[in-house]
Amino acid sequence: MTDMQAPNPGATSRVRLWVILGLAGLAVAIAAWVWLGNAGQAKECPVQAEEAAAIGEAAVGELAALNGTGEGRGYATMAFKDAGGTAMTIADFKGKALLVNFWASWCVPCREEMPALDALATKYNSDAFMVLPINLDIGEGGLEKAQAFLDENSFANLPLYADNTFAAFERLKQEAVAVGLPATLVLDENGCELAVLQGPAHWDTPDGEAVVEKLIALGT
Repeated sequence: MTDMQAPNPGATSRVRLWVILGLAGLAVAIAAWVWLGNAGQAKECPVQAEEAAAIGEAAVGELAALNGTGEGRGYATMAFKDAGGTAMTIADFKGKALLVNFWASWCVPCREEMPALDALATKYNSDAFMVLPINLDIGEGGLEKAQAFLDENSFANLPLYADNTFAAFERLKQEAVAVGLPATLVLDENGCELAVLQGPAHWDTPDGEAVVEKLIALGT
């Protein structure tokens, strides 16, 4: 009969130790990856607490739901297209403070908000500021529906920009910036976020104009 070799407790312990160390190393690597990813996002723009607070203080009455942020999120690379299909990003508007409004033709609150945004754009669009609407109609005929709505209402200063991939808004959802439409980003001249509004607002009021005037003043 052949004697069976007895288990080696020392070898088993060493294997268990290497497994534990390997798992610990993997956990550290994952934590570092997440931390570096978040740090990269945070560094996309400088933290602008004072500017965000100034916008927040100006947001009263009809704009009371506007929240000053200024936490370092930036949108210079956010992509969309113009009415002709030319690829664009927020960076194409560098030098202008922006009111970026996400809307869709099937969104009733969006449709109701558009006349106020057009009035605001008519009064304030300039070399220093712009209302930038980005349509999110997706699927076959989405762009045609959006353009038909704009044409039907004869908006003077709301051209068609669109992201029918929905990727831009998916980013806002993933970062817990917005969850539904309409949603509006208040950006400085470098595409950095200063404030966020979830839902519609009466922008063509003294309250809305006060926010825009404060935003323009911050850039001068």
